Amino acid sequence: MSDVEVQEHIAATPAALYEMVSDLPRMGEWSPENTGGRWSRGGRPMVGATFRGTNRAGWRWWRTVVTVTAADPGRRFAFDVHWAAVPISHWEYTFADADGGCLVTESWTDRRPGWMRAASVPVMGVSDRGAHNRANMEKTLQALKKSAEAGVSA
Repeated sequence: MSDVEVQEHIAATPAALYEMVSDLPRMGEWSPENTGGRWSRGGRPMVGATFRGTNRAGWRWWRTVVTVTAADPGRRFAFDVHWAAVPISHWEYTFADADGGCLVTESWTDRRPGWMRAASVPVMGVSDRGAHNRANMEKTLQALKKSAEAGVSA
């Protein structure tokens, strides 16, 4: 069960949206916090591939390591995020045909240990990570929608 889940109907195919979302270096085009990054091991969206992500919130920035856990084209893309070998979160995108387009669901599960949750409030400046991520996830899917519906998928 995820901590936060948001959905957006997008006038594009599940396959096209999967291609956009699973191209992790492009995530910075849509996310207000993730700025992109680069593939490490595997070099492409496949189970077991790793990605070094970069994030920014105001003056704060940080890097994470992402491991792809699901890569089912047109259906599901998921990954786990770690920082210095500490589990941080699980992210998942699912894609389903809906009303001439696609229903995209983005979900986030907090995997931080208790000590890190407490420490992250003053360090990250976010008192309610769930509400913070919900707002950013809504912005991400709205930006993805705008990009996909404008035909900016490649």
